[in-house]
Amino acid sequence: MKIELCPNCGSQDYVKSGIVAERQRYKCKKCNYYFTVNKLGKKIDDYYVNKALQLYLEGLTYREIERILGVSHVSIMNWVKKYNIKRPYHGDYHPTYKILNASELSLFFQKPENLSGAGVIITELGDKFMLIKWERFKD
Repeated sequence: MKIELCPNCGSQDYVKSGIVAERQRYKCKKCNYYFTVNKLGKKIDDYYVNKALQLYLEGLTYREIERILGVSHVSIMNWVKKYNIKRPYHGDYHPTYKILNASELSLFFQKPENLSGAGVIITELGDKFMLIKWERFKD
């Protein structure tokens, strides 16, 4: 991995100087500063970021999204903050969700009572489908 500049003085004049904690160490020839390369960390696929933000906007909680996607609820909170996502207020409606395979999904839509008085969104989730349904609160 190529370093562009010394983080202390900004010089490009540095040499390798051993390994510390399994990471390459460098020494700046200009200011004698020792430094290592920052870890990149593990990156979560953008598909899961988009899906998590969609589910958040649909009204699911962070922990519900965590259970569905297998991504930490803390990561989801960080994405919501990073992208400044604001969830619209739905006072009269509450979302419910189901994870269904293709045959269960077709059976769901064969029953007319599942379609009245609600909005429905279906999103692909791997080899299954997530059905999100908004129903009015019963007075």
